[in-house]
Amino acid sequence: MASFNSFQKMLMLAFNWILYSAGAADKCQVTVRQPRYQKAEYSTQTVSLPCNFSAPQCSLSKLQVLWFRFFTNKHEDLCTPRCTNDQKFKVKISENSTSLQINDLTVNDSAVYFCGIAFSDSSSLHSKQTGGGTILTKRERHSTEEFNCMIVISTLLLLYCTAVFTILIVYKLKPKLLSKSGNEDQRTENCKITSGRKIFRAIAQELQKQRYAEHSRQPDHLDDDTVYQNR
Repeated sequence: MASFNSFQKMLMLAFNWILYSAGAADKCQVTVRQPRYQKAEYSTQTVSLPCNFSAPQCSLSKLQVLWFRFFTNKHEDLCTPRCTNDQKFKVKISENSTSLQINDLTVNDSAVYFCGIAFSDSSSLHSKQTGGGTILTKRERHSTEEFNCMIVISTLLLLYCTAVFTILIVYKLKPKLLSKSGNEDQRTENCKITSGRKIFRAIAQELQKQRYAEHSRQPDHLDDDTVYQNR
């Protein structure tokens, strides 16, 4: 932040040096407003940085628009007021607003862009002002290797989540399955016991019938033997 403030001070000194002149419009006062951030996608080739200003009691015929940009270690004078590269940078001016058009935009154009408004015929301290700066960033293209790596990581994460989810379901359903299996085994065992009892009862009843039948026939044999002996 300290280096950023020092850049602004240097910029104001540059303004005073470039636009120093004497004038009569001492009441001229300029206010400049810039958006703080502006982003551009990798496919973007042209971008326009807006800058709005108000200048009451200033002579618009003497209006000068200047653009600078700051990198980490250096700064560049883009348009002061003439642009150093007319093919890449173009300044557009309308009532109370201006813009800097950047063509053939690359990642290397990511920087802080300052808009300056000045009236060269005024000696007022407020006739030369800069905006707060617009931070322009252009996104880099993701390489194929990074994209494939992201796909692999996403797939592994999906498999991991699926495995954890399956384990949780099995863990929750296992007691129910064991309980159900135990109940079925108990029913099977009860059915076996009941079936065994029925079979044993049927055998006992059959034996009882046979004994009763033998007992019923035994007196007839005794009578026949008695009659044979008397004879």
